[in-house]
Amino acid sequence: MKIEAAKMTPDVRAEVIAQGKALKASVTSLESRLAQAESAFVAEAAKLPNRTHPDVPLGAEDAATTLRTVGAPRDFPADGMAPRSHVDIGADLDLFDFEAAARVAGNKFYYLKNAGALLEIALINWSMTFVAGRGFTPMTAPDLAREDVVAGCGFAPRGEASQVYRLEESDLCLVGTAEIPLGGMYAGQVLTSKQLPMRLAAFSHCFRREVGSAGTATRGLYRVHQFSKVELFVIARPEDSEAIHKELLGLEEAMFTALGLCYRVLDMPSGDLGNPAYRKFDIEAWMPGRGIGGGWGEISSASNCTDFQARRLGIRYREESSDDEAAAGSRDASVGGKGATRYAHTLNATACAVPRMIVAILENNVQADGSVRVPDVLRPFMGGLDVIRQS
Repeated sequence: MKIEAAKMTPDVRAEVIAQGKALKASVTSLESRLAQAESAFVAEAAKLPNRTHPDVPLGAEDAATTLRTVGAPRDFPADGMAPRSHVDIGADLDLFDFEAAARVAGNKFYYLKNAGALLEIALINWSMTFVAGRGFTPMTAPDLAREDVVAGCGFAPRGEASQVYRLEESDLCLVGTAEIPLGGMYAGQVLTSKQLPMRLAAFSHCFRREVGSAGTATRGLYRVHQFSKVELFVIARPEDSEAIHKELLGLEEAMFTALGLCYRVLDMPSGDLGNPAYRKFDIEAWMPGRGIGGGWGEISSASNCTDFQARRLGIRYREESSDDEAAAGSRDASVGGKGATRYAHTLNATACAVPRMIVAILENNVQADGSVRVPDVLRPFMGGLDVIRQS
């Protein structure tokens, strides 16, 4: 019932004013509860992982399927010597210093020195040159990203089990991979189908807390809190992502073959995929000094995240129809016509995780006299140096 304010008695006016205040307070309370419910809903929804490819093995990490092994472990006895750990090789050649780094920053940090530092720079330059020659745009990326970008890529920025370093009094995190700032670069963007696939290759420093990791197999450079890496990131149309996933794997294999490594390719099981990955291929190199008698150590992975990250980050693209299709088509844009937008697919792959590459090179290329042969492809990036010797 509408009552004109001028015709209200003082008592009615006071009652209406009181009712208005009560309604306003009620609306404010309901809006607050709605915001809390929506926030809780989004938080729970974010815990849901991506779907898995029908060919993904089911189970924990040990259920991985070996797709192929390339090369054979080196026969050290035939060379008249025993395998050695990269920790001992590097100490003799004065390539790194773990003790000084521990005093400065704590355990799992390191200094690279002399030819060790040159080897890192050579690996980065060679990797970037290699992938740039295959159609990837070379980039550098920020080492920090906002929490919403980290979460949008499928990484947990908070919690006891989080591997992410957070900056106090800030919403910024140190990134664990360039995949995060590369994905964030296109958050909220609408691309065109002509721009896809978009192939990016970025160098960045990576930071990981490595919660729960310990043991002799992780000593030295194998598992550290900070390292350099060249990461590949692709934004693609959904119908192209599976083919591009295999392309990324082939690119990784070409790089490791060029370095002369013995490696195996694994189709990783459902329990090891992590939330974003629809399917993930890992590559492990043979590391003669890993454990007793040597062992396989992960050096790269290639993941197809389908639209998992794109939906959270808002990465979409617009299909561009031909002129003939546009003239004949009568479909509405919301159901796929000209001008419609779709969520893209994102993929990522490791081109070069520097510390583990150094581990593999040192342990596989050490000679009987303690020197280390530099892989042929890296020599132009190390001033022509072919052997690392004691100074």
